[in-house]
Amino acid sequence: MSDARYPFTAIVGMADLRLALLLNAVSPAVGGVLVRGEKGTAKSTAVRALASLLPSIAVVEGCRFACDPAAPDGQCPDGPHEPGTAAAARPAGLVELPVGVSEDRIVGSLDLERALAEGVKAYEPGLLAAAHRGVLYIDEVNLLHDHVVDLLLDAAAMGRSYVEREGVSVRHAARFLLVGTMNPEEGELRPQLLDRFGLTVEIAATREPEQRAEVVRRRLAYDADPSGFAARWAEDERALAERISAARALLPEVVLGDAALRQITAVCAAFEVDGLRADIVMARTAVALAAWAGRTQVLAEDVRTAAQLALPHRRRRNPFDAPGLDDDKLDETLQQHAGQQQDDDDPDPDGPDGGPGGGGGGGGQDGGPQDGAPDGSPADGEAPAPAESSDGGEGTQRPGRAPQESAPVAAGEPYRTRVLKVPGVGRGTQGRRSRAETDSGHTVRARRPAGVLGRLHLAATVQAAAPHQHARGRDGRALLLRRDDLREKVLEGHESNLVLFVVDASGSMAARQRMTAVKGAVLSLLMDAYQRRDKVGLVTFRGSSAELALPPTSSVEVGAARLEQLPTGGRTPLAAGLLRAHEVLRLERLRDPHRRPLLVVVTDGRATGGRDALGDARRAAGLLAAQGTAAIVLDCESGPVRLGLAASLAADLGASAVTLEELRADGMAALVRDTRAAYATIPPSRKAA
Repeated sequence: MSDARYPFTAIVGMADLRLALLLNAVSPAVGGVLVRGEKGTAKSTAVRALASLLPSIAVVEGCRFACDPAAPDGQCPDGPHEPGTAAAARPAGLVELPVGVSEDRIVGSLDLERALAEGVKAYEPGLLAAAHRGVLYIDEVNLLHDHVVDLLLDAAAMGRSYVEREGVSVRHAARFLLVGTMNPEEGELRPQLLDRFGLTVEIAATREPEQRAEVVRRRLAYDADPSGFAARWAEDERALAERISAARALLPEVVLGDAALRQITAVCAAFEVDGLRADIVMARTAVALAAWAGRTQVLAEDVRTAAQLALPHRRRRNPFDAPGLDDDKLDETLQQHAGQQQDDDDPDPDGPDGGPGGGGGGGGQDGGPQDGAPDGSPADGEAPAPAESSDGGEGTQRPGRAPQESAPVAAGEPYRTRVLKVPGVGRGTQGRRSRAETDSGHTVRARRPAGVLGRLHLAATVQAAAPHQHARGRDGRALLLRRDDLREKVLEGHESNLVLFVVDASGSMAARQRMTAVKGAVLSLLMDAYQRRDKVGLVTFRGSSAELALPPTSSVEVGAARLEQLPTGGRTPLAAGLLRAHEVLRLERLRDPHRRPLLVVVTDGRATGGRDALGDARRAAGLLAAQGTAAIVLDCESGPVRLGLAASLAADLGASAVTLEELRADGMAALVRDTRAAYATIPPSRKAA
């Protein structure tokens, strides 16, 4: 945790990361750290360095679950432990959880070797047991499968692991310091797991050449002589470990005064965080900060630092919001509630203007931005869309614009959409969209393994072996097995898909300001893809060509940003858009053959720009249909007269067409309500007629 490998000045935010990790070492009740940052910024290096600084722990000798001799777990599978049981000291563990870890490895499972060889039921502990009273580290935590996230949420919430599987019923303590690292470019974290991290830190590499050069020098020095390099910084590491132990000893004596507590709750209320977990985490962090500084009183500066570490990731209101905190609003809130704090033992109130009240009651609670709505005017002030012409909707050119191009328009408000699925049963990465054979889910049947045995179906294996036991000469408790007896489980759950959007950005789509509604629909589908853990891609077409605006990625946020920047105008090269989608899907099948695609074509179905533009589009659609590509056509045609071109395109793709109204999850219910309301306004005489 010293700056041995990387100078702090070379990584923006590394000092905050170091502080967050040390505070959790002082008080594990803070709840862990989430480290967000670009690749190559020493996130993993910093986290792994924490383990060597943690004080040793006393454990019951021979207990596989690290029970504390002073307060052993009454439900420990290796217990019960009698008072005065022999104790041993060992370093606090750092357990790394791989992204592709199986459920059995996390929670543990039946010890099959003993069950089959000795005929006894025994439990083999998992990683949660190994992490008890230590650190559970997850690199690339945002890429975890949903079933793994669910297990971690349960353990983090209850402090225990419950195992009910294959005839095994076990409960054991699982309290650990949860530390995760992630690159936001690869996708965001589920909100439920995000909230379980007590603190969060954003880091990035510096752009200063000299500071980057110092990082390279130290890294090369470490590679040349690892032991000598470590010895050079050993004294600093030892001093840091001693300071952690001293802060831990001081922690019970730290007083969180009423004034500091009111500041904490006022800040959480001002930033409108959900629930009360943020208040509790801030209080624990402020206490740990005071202990780390060698004080027994929590000051306003502790509250401010605690807010900067505990609140940014709890401010998000939807998946496309960037984490962050308004420092000016934080200072204003702290100053408003600094009056009582000055009456305490705080000689240095937070900020030079921290006098009583700072404006009195309530003026700043609603005081977010005062300058109107800086992002509200573009929607009202955007350039008028070009008029739709009779040959397919190409508009006239406004002065000052590039030829046949309109300024990007803002997306409409997102909403909950219907669930779009790929038909059939796939075998892709676990997610939440389409049916698939997965590593978790419910068991649907047993089968003979084609290669290496995956998940053993114990009951089916025993059933297959039972008729042959007499012929095989069984004379003891052990079951005599052959390779042909083995059966594996077939589990069915849901997979994530590649949702490839093909968006018509031509002049016909810009007419009558339809693009705002269209972008709102695509944004809603992007949010749905985020929640279902899909990969997304974006192909746009206008003018004379199609463009891959977003290569397939797990970062739905990037897709939303590209959508907002999408300009419109020009002709409608529908065939080019479909052919570009065909090429993208061909390459993705080579990279990830098990991930099934879902093609979402967003268009009014018009095709212009060539002598037989519509015929070219139909042939391109037939090419996609021949590959068996699952597709949906989002029909954007509007107005009293509809040509039905989108429905014809859907037929060529072997897909179905969905209007913008039908895309809404509540669209049918709303249609029924509107119909009933309209019927109720009809006079009885007309109803009878």
